[in-house]
Amino acid sequence: MNDDKFALPIHWNDYEDIAMSLYEKFGDDFGEQKIYRIRFTELLDWVLSLPNFKGTREESNEGHLEQIQTAWVYEWRDNQ
Repeated sequence: MNDDKFALPIHWNDYEDIAMSLYEKFGDDFGEQKIYRIRFTELLDWVLSLPNFKGTREESNEGHLEQIQTAWVYEWRDNQ
């Protein structure tokens, strides 16, 4: 996502939007194997730091983070 002030807010259930933002941020630095090896604590911090992300640390859970990882892998694959 871009830093556009008119962009819609992103929440925990917006897995594809989060994945696109992470792919835009990290590009091909993270391939499939590397994405699945990211610690959830690190992934959580990265998601919370995304522009327009409005979720909170307390609203996160392991299921959200797993879905985000999977969506990020699909996003990476789509760009190969």
